[in-house]
Amino acid sequence: MQQTLRKAGGSLVMTVPKAFIDQNRLHDGSQVALHLRGNTLTIEAPSRPRYKLADLLAEMPDGLPRVEGWDDMPSVGLERD
Repeated sequence: MQQTLRKAGGSLVMTVPKAFIDQNRLHDGSQVALHLRGNTLTIEAPSRPRYKLADLLAEMPDGLPRVEGWDDMPSVGLERD
C-alpha cells in the first residue's frame, strides 16, 4: 500500500486506512504505538482486554442485587468467547 506524505505545519502527515481504523476500533484521539527499525515504520494498535463473564461476576462486591436466572440466560452476543 502506498501513501503520500503531506505537509501540515512543520510536519509531514499521512492518512491511516479506514480498514485499519475499523478493524482496531480506533477513533479521533486514539493512541497507537510506532516502531522504527531501520527504514521500516510499523503502527501497532493497542490490544483490547478480553473479559470473561465469570471473571467479571466474581469481582462483584457482595450485597449488590443480582437478577434471578441471570446465569441461565442464553448468550446473545460476543460474551460467548
